[in-house]
Amino acid sequence: MVYLIARLILRPLFLLCRPRVTGKENVPATGPFIIASNHLSFIDSIAIPLMAPRRVGYLAKAEYFTGSGVRGWLIRTLFTALGALPVERETHRAAQEALDTAMTVLRDGGGFGIYPEGTRSRDGRLARGKTGVAWLALTADCPVVPVGITGTDRIQPVGARWPWPRRFAITFGEPMTFPEHRGKAGNGRARREVTDRIMVAIAELSGQEKAGWDAPRETA
Repeated sequence: MVYLIARLILRPLFLLCRPRVTGKENVPATGPFIIASNHLSFIDSIAIPLMAPRRVGYLAKAEYFTGSGVRGWLIRTLFTALGALPVERETHRAAQEALDTAMTVLRDGGGFGIYPEGTRSRDGRLARGKTGVAWLALTADCPVVPVGITGTDRIQPVGARWPWPRRFAITFGEPMTFPEHRGKAGNGRARREVTDRIMVAIAELSGQEKAGWDAPRETA
């Protein structure tokens, strides 16, 4: 109920930005699914859930739930209403705990959003993805919907305290499945191949230049 109320209140505010949203029909109507998107701004974790046809859970830094003052209260209330899942990022088990939290959502038949790059792009280019997205997809055996988002970096650039209305676009791509790698979540080469295929799809949707894709990356 709180989530529905938040959508009713916040979605009209985002419509002031005149968003262009395409491909919503690509989000599965039932069952678990993963949204894998590029990441340009803090706003992405609000814009995508508000514009998606189904609820999408995102991990959020635990600090977003502990801020002080009016801004802290607004951010805490917003993320709580949208169903964000707090995660501690500074612990040595943070990455695995984040994946375990995501699996809880997927096992319950819900949607989970992830940024395979791991962080926001500082220069507008698309970094090579980390393989956690493939581990999720292969472990949950669910489709991945690649998403390309543009323009949110102008709504709230890195370092800006408050958003400003600007046009943005979200494109939901066709869902991807990887039956040839089913049961291979523990195989580093399989995770790398799946992740790279997802990132290629994101690049095609976002139109971003690739950055550092030839550099060696982790397979764990």
